[in-house]
Amino acid sequence: MAKKSMIARDVKRKKIVERFAAKRAALKAAFEAASDPMQRLEIHRKIQNLPRNSAPNRVRNRCWATGKPRGVYRDFGLCRNQLRERAHKGELPGVVKSSW
Repeated sequence: MAKKSMIARDVKRKKIVERFAAKRAALKAAFEAASDPMQRLEIHRKIQNLPRNSAPNRVRNRCWATGKPRGVYRDFGLCRNQLRERAHKGELPGVVKSSW
């Protein structure tokens, strides 16, 4: 189980990303459309002035069951340990233990 503070921090980041998503997208579109280098520089500074945690790449993939940050499978949102346990119990649809 991950630390509660780290899980809470990540939840907070997700909310901030959602709140600033439209503004960030508009600034990025304006940056791509601008042809004047000085105008691009000004738009880039505006993007930099947004909160650091509003960038989507700062959000960490975490297991929804345990909150672990490492070894998370995107298809299920589970860490490798939970994936294995739930697959053995038959709780994951379409997952079967391999044998050959």
